[in-house]
Amino acid sequence: MPTVIVVLAAVVVVAGLWAVAAFNGLVRVRNLVQEAWRQIDVELTRRHDLIPNLLETVKGYAAHERAVFDEVTRARAAATGGASNPAAQAQQEQALSQSLGQLFAVAENYPVLRASENFQQLASELANTEDRIAAGRRFYNANVRTLNTKVETFPANMIASMFGFARAEYFETQDAAERAVPTVAFALGSQPRS
Repeated sequence: MPTVIVVLAAVVVVAGLWAVAAFNGLVRVRNLVQEAWRQIDVELTRRHDLIPNLLETVKGYAAHERAVFDEVTRARAAATGGASNPAAQAQQEQALSQSLGQLFAVAENYPVLRASENFQQLASELANTEDRIAAGRRFYNANVRTLNTKVETFPANMIASMFGFARAEYFETQDAAERAVPTVAFALGSQPRS
């Protein structure tokens, strides 16, 4: 009889240690997801802060493009308003990206503006910020994948359901151009040189 009690006690201790390790693992991954989202938020805020300067620079050269300026301002206000979840934030950021595309299209019509040092610096900072947002999105989504895997796989899903751990949302772009496979076209009639 004492052997059975020792074996049962060992099983209970091992199960308890596993439950603690599983819980701590879920907490660690959830915190990584939250940290990654905060980093994306920092970069999105940086992006939002660059836009008024970019608008003012373009306005100096193309004051009659009022509709484009209003659209960028409206999209920026929506994006800075704070979305309830990553999917809503991605949608607002997509609208902002589209309006920025229109702003850069306007800038293309003004060679003096494109040559402006201030415009070039702001465009470069915005491009750098976009790259950092993309890197942050990859890091965030990798952590979301890890959390979702832990929340859904047995036996960790038992601990997840007992303590209220839930799946996290991916931060995905809705931009068809970003998702499209690039095409390669070769000019006809060109011969490789030997």
